[in-house]
Amino acid sequence: MAEKKIYSVSELNGLIKELFDATPLFLQIAVRGELSNYKVYPSGHHYFTLKDSESSLKCVMFKSSAVKLRFKPENGMSVTAFGRISVYPRDGAYQLYCSALMPEGTGDLQVAFEQLKKKLDEEGLFDPSHKKPLPTYPEKIAVITSSAGAAVHDMIRILSHRWPMTKVMLLPVRVQGTEAPAEIAGAIRYANRHELADLIITGRGGGSIEDLWAFNDERVARAIYESTIPVISAVGHEPDVTISDYVADKRASTPSNAAEIAVPDASEERMALESFGIRASQAMDKRVKHLRTELNNLSTRRVMQNAGAYLDDRRIELDHMRDKLAASMEAQLGLKQREQAKLAASLDAMSPLRVLMRGYAIALNDRGETVRSVKRLRSGETLYLRVSDGSANCTVNEIIEENANEKE
Repeated sequence: MAEKKIYSVSELNGLIKELFDATPLFLQIAVRGELSNYKVYPSGHHYFTLKDSESSLKCVMFKSSAVKLRFKPENGMSVTAFGRISVYPRDGAYQLYCSALMPEGTGDLQVAFEQLKKKLDEEGLFDPSHKKPLPTYPEKIAVITSSAGAAVHDMIRILSHRWPMTKVMLLPVRVQGTEAPAEIAGAIRYANRHELADLIITGRGGGSIEDLWAFNDERVARAIYESTIPVISAVGHEPDVTISDYVADKRASTPSNAAEIAVPDASEERMALESFGIRASQAMDKRVKHLRTELNNLSTRRVMQNAGAYLDDRRIELDHMRDKLAASMEAQLGLKQREQAKLAASLDAMSPLRVLMRGYAIALNDRGETVRSVKRLRSGETLYLRVSDGSANCTVNEIIEENANEKE
C-alpha cells in the first residue's frame, strides 16, 4: 500500500488556490447581493461582504479598482459585483476579488448623482438664499465651455445679436473626460480671482449622462458655490439636469437659452425707450397745457390787472375785521362789568358792616374773638364793641344769663 502524501497547510491552500485559478468560471464572475460591513482602509483597499438571505461572501476591491467607482457604496445597497474567485492562502478562505460594482435597479452614475445631490443639499449648496441676482446689463461675460463645440458658437452669436455692447470672453476647457471637472472648476476660480467678468456662463451641449458627467462633479459644484460672480449653468437640453444646475445662481435649459437669459434684447430695450419717450412727451404736453390754463385763469384775476385795487380791497377787509373785533371786545367788556356788579352786590349784602348799619353791634374779647355767649364772659373783662362807624372799649360789670323760663 502506497504511502499517502502528507500536505502542509500552506501546500493545501496553494493547491486549492491553483484549482480556483484554473477554473474559467471563477476567473470572470458576477455575483448579486447586499453590501454589509463595508470598510475603506487607509491603504485605499475596500473590504466588504456580499450576502443574501442564506449565505455571505467575503470580498475585497483593491485601490486600483476602487478609484474607478463613480458612486459611494453603502451598507444595505443591492449591487452586482464583478471579479474573480480565488483563495487567500494565509487564511485558507476563498473570496471575491472585485474589479467593479454596479448598483441594482439603476446605473452607478445615477446612484452617484443622487448621493452627491443629497450631500450638497444637506450642506446648503442649493439654498435659494445663497443665489446671487444676475446683472441687468452685464458689461463682460465669461463663457466657460469647449471651444470646439456648437454650443459656444450659438451663445456668442446670440449674445452679440441681443446685446452687442457686452464683451464676451471664452475660457476654453474640456467638458468631457476625467480632466474636465478640474479644468472647469479651475476656470471658474480663475475668472473670480482676476475679476474677469460680472457674469459667468458654463455648460455644454447635449449628450448622455456620461457625456454630461463633468457637471455632476463635486469640484465643479463647489467652485460654482464659492464664486462671487453670478453663474448661469447651461448643460445639455431641457430634460437634462445636473448638479451644476442646482448650485448655480440661474439654470438655463440650453446654452442658447443661457445667452437669452444673460443679456436683454437690444431691440426690445430700444422699443421700450421709444415708448417711454412718447409717454414722457405726452405727460409733458399735458403738464404744459395744464399750467397754461392756470396761467390764463390767473391773468384774468383783478389782482393781475390792477394790483392797487387788490390792496384797496384788502384794506377794506382789514378795517371791517378791526371794527368787528372792537365791537366784540366792547360787548365782552360790558358783559364782564355787569357780572362784576352783580357779584359785588351779592358780596355787599353779605357784609357784616351792612348788618351794623342797621343798629347792631359786634362784641369782641381782648383776644379778638367774637363773643357769642355770656358763659364765656367774666366780670371786669374788657370788651371791644364794634358799631357801624367805629368801636368802643367796655367793661363787663354784670353778667345776666337768660334761660328758657325767663324767655317765657
